[in-house]
Amino acid sequence: MKSIFRFLIATCCLAYNKIGNFRVKKAYAHYILRRKYRTTPNDVVSLPMVRSVRVAVIGAGVAGLNAARELHREGHTVVVFEKRHDLGGTWLYDSRVESDSLSLDPARAVVETSLYHSLRTNIPRQIMGFLDYPFAKRRHGDQRTFPGHEEVLRFLNEFADEFRLRELIRFSTEVVRVERGEGRKRNEEWVVESRRRRRRGGWSESESESESEWGVVVREVYDAVVVCNGHFTEPQLADVPGIEKWRGFQIHSHNYRVPEPFTGQIVVLIGLGPSAFDISKEVATVAKEVHIAARALNITVGKWGHHDNIWLHKMIEFVHEDGKIVFQDGSSVHADTILYCTGYKYHFPFIELDGIVTIDDNRVGPLYKHVFPPSLSPSLSFIGMPKQDTPFLTTQLQSKWLANVLSGKVFLPTEGDMMSDIKNYYHHMEERGLPKRFTHYLPPNEMEYRNWLLAQVGMPPLKEWRGKMFRECLKSAMTKLDGYRDQWDDDYWDAIIASQEGNLLVNGQDVGVAEDVS
Repeated sequence: MKSIFRFLIATCCLAYNKIGNFRVKKAYAHYILRRKYRTTPNDVVSLPMVRSVRVAVIGAGVAGLNAARELHREGHTVVVFEKRHDLGGTWLYDSRVESDSLSLDPARAVVETSLYHSLRTNIPRQIMGFLDYPFAKRRHGDQRTFPGHEEVLRFLNEFADEFRLRELIRFSTEVVRVERGEGRKRNEEWVVESRRRRRRGGWSESESESESEWGVVVREVYDAVVVCNGHFTEPQLADVPGIEKWRGFQIHSHNYRVPEPFTGQIVVLIGLGPSAFDISKEVATVAKEVHIAARALNITVGKWGHHDNIWLHKMIEFVHEDGKIVFQDGSSVHADTILYCTGYKYHFPFIELDGIVTIDDNRVGPLYKHVFPPSLSPSLSFIGMPKQDTPFLTTQLQSKWLANVLSGKVFLPTEGDMMSDIKNYYHHMEERGLPKRFTHYLPPNEMEYRNWLLAQVGMPPLKEWRGKMFRECLKSAMTKLDGYRDQWDDDYWDAIIASQEGNLLVNGQDVGVAEDVS
């Protein structure tokens, strides 16, 4: 049976290499394998590498770095476009905030990060690293299991230097437009327009628009485009009845850096996610009062835990012109500031897709497995779309799958089969009563998704400790357990990891390759 399959693979490869059109190649290979070997759309079909492509990667954050490394490993020609002066994406801290505190003005100078100064990771470092490059503790670094953002940026810089990724990145270069090629190559080529920031006397390393200007737009053609621009830049605001007449100050957490501007104020904070959890406690150290308004059904109205000046409320019922804010639980308060910790929207202003890929209530689609738009695959892909996840690992696995697909080692299902899979996923969401905005939330199926990606590239599933640790961390964060980061039982988790991995990742110290990624 194995010899028959090898013969069919060889036959398919020979015919495959005689066909010029990549999309026709893919369809032909599926036809041969299904007809002669009776493969199904769910089978993993792998072939030897048949081509190298020129790929544009947009963004040099976690997703972009992963994509660059995996694509380069597969022999593709990679160019990474990074608007900022350095790598790191959202982990590259910027003390500046936008001139529009709600980030609504389209003419504003956009600040490309939402980090606040005191931010620490909300998942432990053991599940923040990559399979073959763990996030280990360093002798002179931040030793905490949940380190600060500075330590994460250091890790990403070391990762980039280890694999010489800087050589692939064009810093201070903004992608202003991406569109499909013309004529017969409309679905095979992409035109990427970019411009570089410059100042008198040379290219600029500054992010300040007052100190630099953009150069001329350059047009280039690529075989594939990988979108890795993140989803923590374009704020999502809550609908607040009466807000148009409210005279107080409003700000989204995207523009929050330090608590001092709220000294002595009465602050109403909307939201109860991870950023709201951290920011509310920090603001409460200087504010007179902090009132959290949340739409969660299971909150207990009243003072929050041991915090003397933090109250929990149901969502805002109405705000009045005189500053009074009425909550759905019947209570009210006169506030100075409304602080929105209400998340972010997916935003791809540079892509021209004629409605083929749309954003509807924060659902980007259709995307097969959160990565490929079926009618434009595999030449267009999105890496890093999932939320409530371990993004470092997930983007690595997505990138490895993408790189293998582009090289021809792994085939995608047909366009029709991919669309059918997406429709089934949407239908399953509807049956569970989930709104569209939850499309890219992975829990409770995050381990299933990662293991599926691993299977596509012929790798074994992850060890169980990874899923168990993530779920325990998510539980602590969702229940708003005060101090859970510093109360984390490292000894307990070290024992669990050691029982499954040997001594590879114990306390983030004795680090080796956790899984085979060759």
